Amino acid sequence: MAVTQRRGRRIMMTRDELDAFLTEQRVCRVATVGADGRPHVSALWFGWDGTALWLYSLTRSRRWAQARRDPRIAVVVDDGHGYGELRGAELSGEAVAVGEAPRSGAPCPELDTPERLFAAKYFGLDTMPYDGRHAWLRLVPETVVSWDFRKLPGDRPGASDDRPGSASGDRPERAG
Repeated sequence: MAVTQRRGRRIMMTRDELDAFLTEQRVCRVATVGADGRPHVSALWFGWDGTALWLYSLTRSRRWAQARRDPRIAVVVDDGHGYGELRGAELSGEAVAVGEAPRSGAPCPELDTPERLFAAKYFGLDTMPYDGRHAWLRLVPETVVSWDFRKLPGDRPGASDDRPGSASGDRPERAG
């Protein structure tokens, strides 16, 4: 996984911070490319195993069809409400289908870890429930860009109420 971040290095997450963040967050947004070149973005549950992002997608969705036709995708995971709380990561690369589609639970050793993690995270179960409508896409990121505005100095403009250009009238500091 290449970290391609040139701007904002002081607010990028360390590897450990990124792993913890991706493990704890529950929703990502997946961007795919349509045949006409238009982007399509959709929210999705995901799993992170420390190396790959695992996306459990409906096989009859536009997302699935587009990722199978053109595997280039970008995924954003973010969190925070106030300006000084914002953090996130953008991961991009190629999505690869793993296991049968739709997934029925046929043995697939490559899915043992992601299914165990996903079942515990979203269902509180030890084993993955299958509905015959979803299948797995694996994204081993080629590039990762991350940010954690909590790393910004506390005296930044707008810090009084955590919004850029707040009551003080100051302009926000640019990250990077």
